[in-house]
Amino acid sequence: MTEAVTPQSPLDPPPLQPEKPGAAARAITPEDIRDGALVALLVGAAGLLLGLLWVWLAPRVQYVSNGEAVFLRSPESEARIASDGTFFLLALGLGVLSAVGTFLRRAGGVPLVIGLAVGSVFGALVGWRFGLWLGPSSDLVAAAKKAGEGVSFDAPLELLAHGALLAWPMTAVLVHLGMTALWTPRDPDPVPVAGWSGYYQAPPSAGAAPATPEPPRA
Repeated sequence: MTEAVTPQSPLDPPPLQPEKPGAAARAITPEDIRDGALVALLVGAAGLLLGLLWVWLAPRVQYVSNGEAVFLRSPESEARIASDGTFFLLALGLGVLSAVGTFLRRAGGVPLVIGLAVGSVFGALVGWRFGLWLGPSSDLVAAAKKAGEGVSFDAPLELLAHGALLAWPMTAVLVHLGMTALWTPRDPDPVPVAGWSGYYQAPPSAGAAPATPEPPRA
């Protein structure tokens, strides 16, 4: 005894197709890990540029000595805040540049983004410490003796707002994710299964006259 098979209507959705071997997400390859490590190294090395620009562009705080103590030459000066702002803006700019450069690399996937984030954190730390090392000496007593009594001298660079260290990594990751969402090609629409194109068509109207059956041929 055979079971009756009910034919499917053209309006029914097409059956699910079996997944192809390459339909799953692309596996991470050793080349991807190598590219991610290379991005982290290059972005981290760019921290030297951050420190150099910070020393060059940041306004300087002036100290003066009376022979017994060291005082701020201008107590109302906002140079300290401006120094933090300079570091913050430079970190923002380098974050955008590193994100654009990484995005243009295209291939690499998740390891590339991880390398960008790790390299940005390392670059911000390198720029901070390198700027302190390049800037004026932190030994105020020796600097005051070298300048002489009543002669102003530059105070060492300081980053009072340590939250500025997050400006580079946060900007880099957010800009990269935004560019990926805007300019990454979309996956093409699935091709309908042969014989089921009626699924994408509108159903026939109720008032339409039924088609006249063709008479049987002799």
